[in-house]
Amino acid sequence: MRANRLSDDKRDSTPPSGRGSVMPGAVPGALPGLPETPGHADVLAAAEWLSGRVVRTPLVRSRALDERAGVRLWLKAENLQHGGSYKFRGAMRAVGRLAARGEAEGVIAQSTGNHGYAVAMAAAENGLAASIVLPVDASSTKIKLITATGAEVHLVGTTVEERLDTVAKLHGESGHAVIDAYDHPDVVCGQGTATLELLDDVAAAGGRLDAIVVPVGGGGGVAGASLAAAREGAERPLLYGVEPVGCDSLHRSLAAGERVTVPPAPTLADGLRPSTVGELPFRILRDVIADVLLVDDQAIAHAFTLAAFQAKLLVEPSAAAALAGALALASAGGVHDIGVLLTGGNVDAGSVSTILSTYQEVSA
Repeated sequence: MRANRLSDDKRDSTPPSGRGSVMPGAVPGALPGLPETPGHADVLAAAEWLSGRVVRTPLVRSRALDERAGVRLWLKAENLQHGGSYKFRGAMRAVGRLAARGEAEGVIAQSTGNHGYAVAMAAAENGLAASIVLPVDASSTKIKLITATGAEVHLVGTTVEERLDTVAKLHGESGHAVIDAYDHPDVVCGQGTATLELLDDVAAAGGRLDAIVVPVGGGGGVAGASLAAAREGAERPLLYGVEPVGCDSLHRSLAAGERVTVPPAPTLADGLRPSTVGELPFRILRDVIADVLLVDDQAIAHAFTLAAFQAKLLVEPSAAAALAGALALASAGGVHDIGVLLTGGNVDAGSVSTILSTYQEVSA
């Protein structure tokens, strides 16, 4: 397990390059009038709109985990969300608003899995067709879940760029709206509502977070968390992203002052393998994120077993990465209360068996 801290001199004002992603204003079929860069008020609006449409997932505490970590861990269990992932929040907000206008017959999305499933579910609920572009090495469980909604699945390459090329082709052929996984303001704000609930529920329990830890793929979730935490007149918890070693586009991009493409390395966290962080998340995060923590498969597997056997939560490795990052942060000292966004639970039995058998030495 490793934690990397970025020095202040790396956070310069160099504008992002825009390489390898779709700008919010250029997303084909995006809802007119969306803010180029959303703010806290947009997360509040998303929360009001999503009320009754998404699950207000529980805040879970584990005395055994707290004692092991030496801090208080507040676990936001988004593995219990519709579709098994917090991605449903952003997808439902984006697709639902689009459908309400009555101008879309279908939607297109690229994803490593959970966003695609969430968009497919939201499309089905709103009576729209859906085309979902996944990498060729996508989880078989997520492919089956998406197919079961009636969506059309396209397996393409292993990089964001390859999937975006296919998205553009499908949009050109059908004219269907694109619900981008990272660069759509409604998606970012919808995902931010999970952190909004986390903050509210911790406060209601009499706590106050020093830090929030969010796993990073394309960056939409951690960007949404940043917007959710930006309450006027309130002290903001420090925000930490977590990336797998070798899949650290946000970490390298912050250090470089512009977005950096990283060929995805093998990792247990299959949902955290986009080759490039989104342009919109990078713009939101570059001056406000405290740090990006890097965790290896050993740390992810350890966190997976702790979540399962100590907190009694079955989460996917991508979500376990957040707990791994929180444990690394706790071991560094200086924090007492950490909010952990457990982003999803779409893990198959084979993966669970592999983790528990291959990483026996880290079993809880």
